[in-house]
Amino acid sequence: MADPLDIPATAADAITRLRALDVCAVSDALDTLGLPGATVGLAPMWPFPSTVAGRVRTVKAGPRAATGPTTHIASPAVASSRPDDVIVIDNHGRTDVSCWGGLLAEAAVAAGIAGVVVDGACRDVPECAGLDLPLFARAAVPVSARGRIVQEEMDVPVQIRGVRVCPGDLVVADRNGVAFIAAEHVERVIALAERIAVREAAMAEAVRAGRSIVDVMHDSQFPTVTAEEAL
Repeated sequence: MADPLDIPATAADAITRLRALDVCAVSDALDTLGLPGATVGLAPMWPFPSTVAGRVRTVKAGPRAATGPTTHIASPAVASSRPDDVIVIDNHGRTDVSCWGGLLAEAAVAAGIAGVVVDGACRDVPECAGLDLPLFARAAVPVSARGRIVQEEMDVPVQIRGVRVCPGDLVVADRNGVAFIAAEHVERVIALAERIAVREAAMAEAVRAGRSIVDVMHDSQFPTVTAEEAL
């Protein structure tokens, strides 16, 4: 029986293609297709120099109950992740307590995890930077999760900045922010984003060659790609 955590060859190819793009091209493709996925308010916690892309592993956090056993946030997901996974934590946007830190980052790098996205706060940013682990969140705070919040579920649908994100979706992130692509739309979105990137590269080359930006922005030589053309 196939391991459910293995990334199919088609998904691995999609991840490679996403790393050659940027979030803006993916966001434009999502907009053109009328699809959700682009987020606002999630920023890189250190200036990672390239595009991060991978398959989503979700974690949902919540307040610690008064009694009973608890699971430290994200530790089971990190322990069971594979290379090219991205840990995505839904802490409901809370910025008063961290749900990602240095020890988790050490384990994530050992597992080959491609990056971490937190809808909430993180800490130990210098450690993540020193490990070259891309980290995106709403804020960095020193306050520990211990005794405050715990993991409620993992590998379930979550809400990240108003976007429904499911395990197995793809995520792309860079200094512009974070966007998610639902698994069923991956090929359409990436193919359109690639066309958009080619178009914008040609426009930039025209500007560098001395053409007026006014002319370039309105030149039929660089037509906007429509949703109908992308189908």
